[in-house]
Amino acid sequence: MNLLLDFLFLYQVVILWYFALLNLFYALFAFFGLGMVARYARELSELSLKDLLEREAYLPVSILVPTYNEEKTIAHSVRSFLSLHYPEFEVIVVADGPKDRTLEVLKEAFRLVEVEWVYRRALFTKPVRAVYRSLIYPNLIVVDKENGGKADALNAGLNLARYPLFCAVDADSLLDAQALLRASRLFLEDERVLAVGGTVRPLNGAVVREGVVEAMRLPQGFLEKMQVLEYARAFFLGRAGWSAMGALLIISGAFGLFRREEVLRVGGYRTDTVGEDMELVVRLHRRAREERRPYRILYTPDPICYTEVPADWKTLRRQRNRWHRGLWEVLWFHRGMLFNPRYGRLGLLAMPYFLLFEALAPVVEVLGYLLLPVFYLLGLLSLEFALLFLLLAVGYGILLSQLGVGMETLLLKRYPRFTDRLALLFLALLEALGYRQLLALERFLASFQVWRKRGVWGEMRRKGLDSP
Repeated sequence: MNLLLDFLFLYQVVILWYFALLNLFYALFAFFGLGMVARYARELSELSLKDLLEREAYLPVSILVPTYNEEKTIAHSVRSFLSLHYPEFEVIVVADGPKDRTLEVLKEAFRLVEVEWVYRRALFTKPVRAVYRSLIYPNLIVVDKENGGKADALNAGLNLARYPLFCAVDADSLLDAQALLRASRLFLEDERVLAVGGTVRPLNGAVVREGVVEAMRLPQGFLEKMQVLEYARAFFLGRAGWSAMGALLIISGAFGLFRREEVLRVGGYRTDTVGEDMELVVRLHRRAREERRPYRILYTPDPICYTEVPADWKTLRRQRNRWHRGLWEVLWFHRGMLFNPRYGRLGLLAMPYFLLFEALAPVVEVLGYLLLPVFYLLGLLSLEFALLFLLLAVGYGILLSQLGVGMETLLLKRYPRFTDRLALLFLALLEALGYRQLLALERFLASFQVWRKRGVWGEMRRKGLDSP
């Protein structure tokens, strides 16, 4: 009995230290993130963007849009990409064997005609059936290919791309008109830059006209509102913090800008994982470190990508399950970097953090919640432990959500209506009362499904966008 009591006491101490360290990291991310966003909001003016447009020095960009069953949103998205403010770019839409009317919608909306297209097959992909060009937009190309998954579609787009930079975006997304200007300037300013990630925001509730976001409004659904909080916290605190420390491992698949030559050198996107976006970034880091050459992979707060987030619980669970399985897959593929001083802060800080505090976090958190009533029933529950656990596991998360919302609404002023800002601040209090715990449970389950569900995406239901 004494041995059991000693074990339970030690377990409580380990849990508290775990969340204390996790919150220390969060505090560092908040410090770096707040500084980066404040500096960005102060320094990057509309005048400097106009100067970029008028300069002759720029790098042309290929925009790659992998699409599967996206008939409800694809026309809006492509119009958004075609209306970008950038001197020279092309849009390559890769229809990855869709089963709905995605290809027909594209043909009707953009007057596509089939053409003979000669290109170098630098990356192996599933067969391309046809290539189309638009009679309306000469810089729009549509590829029809056999289904091979998102990574395979991106590799097919890379084969056809002509320009030194490429931008990978999701087909259910819209880009801010100046997104490419804001991101590509970093490649011009520093030749060491290999990749740049921007901020992704939920599109649900926004006012959209002809593929352009005219105004931001909070969505109606509770789940959609909660994801506004999550995205603000993840990008303005997490991504900004890691970028400031030179150890950014994730660039969202919804929006990222890369040097095409560098991605081809490392073999393009890996097709045997559902975390292809993170895996590519980690591989770029790894190759540059092994070659001992200077490089930078950055996050910048305001090239804006708007994406439709899940509106129903079933789709949201599938998405978060897939994201967490993708994280475990990437950590397994690159396990040689873990705690390896050869990779500097990546091997000694970033990779261990993602293993201990991202991949294992839902396991620790869910077990902590489950064991609280067990300790109580056995008469072993320490009131101090219960209060500290809830403070560290729940209370600090509320504080971070409030900080993320403040950066989103007050500093960058993306939600101009006062009622929307007030609602977000209130929802940050509710997030910890069930929503977070349910997602933690889904990620907990995903941790034990990694190999059984390897490569399984799951159906992503879309509501589509309403235009005025």
